[in-house]
Amino acid sequence: MNHRDPLPMTGDPNDVSRRDAIKAFSIIGIAGALDVSVPSLERALTGMSALEAASQQQAYVPRFFAAQEWRTLRTLVDYIIPRDAKSGSATDAKVPEFMDWLLADREASENQKVAVRGGLHWLDLESRDRFNATFVGATDAQRRQILDDIAWPAKARPEMSQGVAFFTRMRDLTASGFYSSQLGWKDLQYSGNAMSTRWDGCPQPVLDRLGVSYDLMKTKAGQ
Repeated sequence: MNHRDPLPMTGDPNDVSRRDAIKAFSIIGIAGALDVSVPSLERALTGMSALEAASQQQAYVPRFFAAQEWRTLRTLVDYIIPRDAKSGSATDAKVPEFMDWLLADREASENQKVAVRGGLHWLDLESRDRFNATFVGATDAQRRQILDDIAWPAKARPEMSQGVAFFTRMRDLTASGFYSSQLGWKDLQYSGNAMSTRWDGCPQPVLDRLGVSYDLMKTKAGQ
């Protein structure tokens, strides 16, 4: 039920067309997977830095999510990407703010809005039926019991199909938000947008796995 993909692009500052093309392909792929429009997602990804900076200055006020939905969302995403010794959690990376920004956009898909909002309510209803408490009000063990029933599609019972579809969608959204943030880039040890003063070549273990060598490449180049 747990864990740790959009990345920022880097390159020659003058190579605008190439950089923009790579960015566009990346955004189109994510938009298709998440059922959102490309302009909507692009604005949301572009806004991640602004969200992170602004939220440090003042409390974020959701534009799409209602108060109870916001509490449920923040609890849920930290089960999908929790804080660990290596990195912060989904809420540390402002993933709920990313989702709110995305869904509040005027071009956001109505299907996506209904699916996310309906899923959060489903989570609360399921928790009330089982434990007479909302998802936020349930214990850690109780929350995990519900999530374990919907996090593994191949193992889930047929009656959990709605919950499975919702959790799969939220896992994708959470991962997209997390790895679009500065915290996510650092978690991946992504070192783009930084000048390199030296190049030692491809690591030997990688060359070995690919079955190539610099001597072989020199030989091919000389043919």
